[in-house]
Amino acid sequence: MAGTAKPVLVLNGPNLNMLGVREPEKYGKATLQDVEALCIRTAEASGLTVECRQSNDEGELISWIQAARATHSAIIINAGGYSHTSVAMLDALTLTQLPIIEVHITNIHAREEFRHKSLLSGAAKAVICGCGVDGYAYAMQTAAKLIKGGA
Repeated sequence: MAGTAKPVLVLNGPNLNMLGVREPEKYGKATLQDVEALCIRTAEASGLTVECRQSNDEGELISWIQAARATHSAIIINAGGYSHTSVAMLDALTLTQLPIIEVHITNIHAREEFRHKSLLSGAAKAVICGCGVDGYAYAMQTAAKLIKGGA
């Protein structure tokens, strides 16, 4: 499968480059590099490859999402604060027609009210929240099932 499927794109949005430093009581001590290593290990165990990217810029994330339509087999996205505000990102995700798995490290439903709704969830096949960084591994396993025609 690794030789035939296009890679899974893992996108992380604003402030996720500060994992391990930013509010470790909420987000844990794992760094973004730890998250990326977890994604790579989980993808390899499922016979997939992965490409990880992070940006604090909404436009750059949208450009990557648009390009993924031709170059990737699925998108796992933690858009950070853009999850709650970006109609443009929702439109880009919908346009790809790829399996989208949305990840939130914390349980957004147990946080401030403005975080309870993610605009991006409307484009997602699955939403994983509140599992810490392990949510990325669950998302990769879900992506593998969707790519292989299950789930």
